[in-house]
Amino acid sequence: MFVTVDLIGAFLLTTPLATVDGQGLDFNEAFFVATSSLAVCGLSVISIGDDLSGFGQGVVLALVQGGGIGIMTLASLLGAAVIHRFGLRMQLTVQAEVRTLWVGDVRELVSRVLTLFLVLQGITFVLITPRMWLAYDFTLAEAVYSGFFHSIMAFNNAGLSLYDDSFTRFSGDALILFPVAMATILGGIGLPVLLELRRQLRGPHRWSLHTKLTVSTTAILFAAGILLVTAMEWNNPHTLGRLDWWARITDGVFHGVMPRSGGFNSVPIAEMQDSTLLVTIMLMFVGNGSAGTAGGIKVATLAVIFLVVVAEVRARDHVHVFERRLPGEVIRQALSLVFLSATAVATTTVLMLWATEFTLLQVLFEVVSAFGVVGLSVGITPELAPWNQYLLALLMVAGRLGPITFVTALAFRDRRRLYTLAESRPIIG
Repeated sequence: MFVTVDLIGAFLLTTPLATVDGQGLDFNEAFFVATSSLAVCGLSVISIGDDLSGFGQGVVLALVQGGGIGIMTLASLLGAAVIHRFGLRMQLTVQAEVRTLWVGDVRELVSRVLTLFLVLQGITFVLITPRMWLAYDFTLAEAVYSGFFHSIMAFNNAGLSLYDDSFTRFSGDALILFPVAMATILGGIGLPVLLELRRQLRGPHRWSLHTKLTVSTTAILFAAGILLVTAMEWNNPHTLGRLDWWARITDGVFHGVMPRSGGFNSVPIAEMQDSTLLVTIMLMFVGNGSAGTAGGIKVATLAVIFLVVVAEVRARDHVHVFERRLPGEVIRQALSLVFLSATAVATTTVLMLWATEFTLLQVLFEVVSAFGVVGLSVGITPELAPWNQYLLALLMVAGRLGPITFVTALAFRDRRRLYTLAESRPIIG
């Protein structure tokens, strides 16, 4: 289904109606833009605002919205299917624990996803559109369209913008940057968490383990990202250093949030310090919550890996968190997912370095941005050879669908051994 919709989108972008010059995009450009849109990534090899006509931009919007809704629904359905796989007793246990997962009601799930998208995108639109109209050189029609376009991109964590400089024209404007950042957070944190927070916002002690892990890890990563980016770029004359103190803080907060899969930027990414780019790469690799519009390995996976390390350092036989014990299969799934994700990123980086003259940091940044379906860029993607662009497109699909299908496949395995082999230990470290 993903490939079919992707190819249809690419075909539409090659038609004369899709571009301002009436020539249509060539297939390489159209395929890359369609894949980036459907995977809600945000990397692009063209100017969305200048090259595409209203029809072409409509195709991009439809792909982004369809991709975001589809991914959130698919991830939630697969989660419910995994629960259903383990029988009624497991279903009831998980429902009692999570209180937001339901058994078998697909229509209710789709309805909740659609309602969530419409409401939160509508709120973002209402917040940013008047500011664009009153504070910038936009006509009312331009402000309405810009607010509509970017509210959809923000909640879907897509990162595509009508402007080649992304949000740099809104640098320091908290009335635009903060609503967009909040939409990015809410879209990326995941449907199960959003539904549970809506029901029990005032009762954190009653949250499920998944929600506790996701919210706590997300808060830590947001705080760390904001502090590190702001501190490292504070005196950089090409980024935050050229702004007054309030605008520095505003942009620092914005850029602490966007690497988690948002994809917008209010200062030039290519002008950032190498240390900031490396921090951004790490944040992009992690991403945000499960069953959301964000990519990456997900914060719950990172939390599990961290807890495993802590338990090993403390010589604990089991991994405990929030008065719960993590099962061994969850730990193995997390380790497998991180290993395969890192392998995919490393392999793609090596292949691209082999055939380009860009630096390791530049290539690694674009590769992790593609895998984490983030969309931030140091500006080299349009200059890559077509086969490198296809490689990035393939990585977008892997980063968007791979973690979901991989973890689900692990959960659906049914190969229980009736015996164990003799134990033997290799030397570690």
